[in-house]
Amino acid sequence: MTVLSPALAGFGTGASLIVAIGAQNAFVLRTGLARRWVLPVVLVCLISDVVLIVAGVAGIGAVTERAPWALEAVRWLGVAFLVGYAVLALRRAARPSALAADGPAEQSPRRAVLGAVGLTWLNPHVYLDTMVLIGSLAVAHGDPGRWTFGAGAVLASAVWFPLIGFGAARLGRFFTKPAAWRVVDAVIAVQLLVLAVALARPSAI
Repeated sequence: MTVLSPALAGFGTGASLIVAIGAQNAFVLRTGLARRWVLPVVLVCLISDVVLIVAGVAGIGAVTERAPWALEAVRWLGVAFLVGYAVLALRRAARPSALAADGPAEQSPRRAVLGAVGLTWLNPHVYLDTMVLIGSLAVAHGDPGRWTFGAGAVLASAVWFPLIGFGAARLGRFFTKPAAWRVVDAVIAVQLLVLAVALARPSAI
């Protein structure tokens, strides 16, 4: 197994999870469209992802090292999460909706940062995505592959948040087209199902 393989898997996983329509993405997009305080908002989201992903990779790795039997439990929990997220993506693809980008154009830097912090750290799904799901997938790659996988997931965040933040003015039309999200969610569903199969068959990773 090459170093590039877990990195690409991590990037694909991170991208599949982060691109899904959500309040955090809508907030970053609104900030980008307003062209005010984009950098601090993007940095809050990115740094938060780095912290959570590292915690997930390190935390689940430590648990499975002390209790090897837990690896099987974590692995199948990850499979269940992936399949569940894939089903949700398929449902979104069947009934696509645009990412809401409307909102107040004026906001203080404090309000912008607190909004990004709240939509990230007060969202229970972010812990499932980064700490549980990415952590369980990463540990399946062993050492040092799990950290390479985590780095790939971090890179996906590093690409996505600046893209929708600083590129909002040009990407706004894309995000307002439900048909475009139908394609995105269909691709996400396929990617997640492929990852679920790979996680269920460790020899395939």
